[in-house]
Amino acid sequence: MRTLWLNKGEDRRLRAGHLWIFGNEVDGKRSPLSAFSPGEAVTVRDARGGIIGSAFVNPHSLICARLYSRTPDTELDAGLLRQRLQAALALRTRLFDQPYYRLCHGEGDLLPGLIIDRFGDHLTLQLGTAGMEARREAIAACLDELLHPASLLWDNDLASRSLEGLSRENVLSGPVPRRLELPENGCTFTAPLLDGQKTGWFYDQRVNRLEAARYAQGADVLDIFCYAGGFGATAAARGARSVTFLDASPQAVELAGANAARNAPQLTGDAIRTLCGDAFDLLRELHDSGRRFSLICLDPPAFIKRRKDAAQGLAAYRKINALALQLLSPGGVIASCSCSHHLPADELRHCLGQAAARRKTALRLLFAGGQGPDHPVHAAMPETAYLKCFIAQRAD
Repeated sequence: MRTLWLNKGEDRRLRAGHLWIFGNEVDGKRSPLSAFSPGEAVTVRDARGGIIGSAFVNPHSLICARLYSRTPDTELDAGLLRQRLQAALALRTRLFDQPYYRLCHGEGDLLPGLIIDRFGDHLTLQLGTAGMEARREAIAACLDELLHPASLLWDNDLASRSLEGLSRENVLSGPVPRRLELPENGCTFTAPLLDGQKTGWFYDQRVNRLEAARYAQGADVLDIFCYAGGFGATAAARGARSVTFLDASPQAVELAGANAARNAPQLTGDAIRTLCGDAFDLLRELHDSGRRFSLICLDPPAFIKRRKDAAQGLAAYRKINALALQLLSPGGVIASCSCSHHLPADELRHCLGQAAARRKTALRLLFAGGQGPDHPVHAAMPETAYLKCFIAQRAD
């Protein structure tokens, strides 16, 4: 394996446990990035020759190398892939009694750029780096050995793949179902595997959905950016009086309504409502019509996808939280989430506090959560702790 040399002083963050190496941290004279092939394995050394570890390289990406081992001259071959995936599987088997979870979470499982969601016999994979793309066949072979899946969906429609110079066309292996059923928190959901958002289901919110549902008994629930209805349908199953789903996607609200009806057959007629359109506009219309809700679940898409969009994205979070809080009845509960890792948790909490102050009311925080344990956070990489969830009660 060839050597990737670092500039003086650029090893400190890596020795503290971080896995990413940026282009401006590389000594371009001793190891010009243009000399490496995308996905090539290298040994990383500091300016004095000290060992940092082994990584795969992509000279075309801002994150030009990602460490996967702390030992030199270590290939990310079938043996190491199998070892890491076995460890990831062992953790999930301890956490869940059914095979429905995120099986591999990139850096959190020491496999940078590899995401695998498991839906029983079906797996959805995202390869976000050239290093993982170069090892696609080895990954498939390891999964076949460990799990014997019925199908693999290589979900390549990722912005990160464009940054890595990779194709974004999806690839199917085996009979990938368009929709499938999955269990979660005592409910059964239908999820869109082939044409859904991300990998088809947001397993990361499992714990937060159950926590929010603690306040569902007798509540009128509003599920904003509902997707397939994870929050609202769980609340319906826990005794909500009514549930309203809101999303811009017709497919999402159709699935959400069906999932609620399936898990809460006691809700009939107008007790389950769906609204399709722009969330900001619909929330204003609901307010103007006098609608109020005693449990609101707000799970927007990432308004801040890049650091340079932070100011604009923060304004969107402030606005959507303010609009939602206008609809919360006295004593009601709101679950407010963000999946933007560029938005610190304190900023989201501040958005809620500001919105309450403008309405001359107060919120008492009941719960602060993040992503579920099948989405492990790398302790040395704050970037991997992306999901925030605050549950608060209107205190007046």
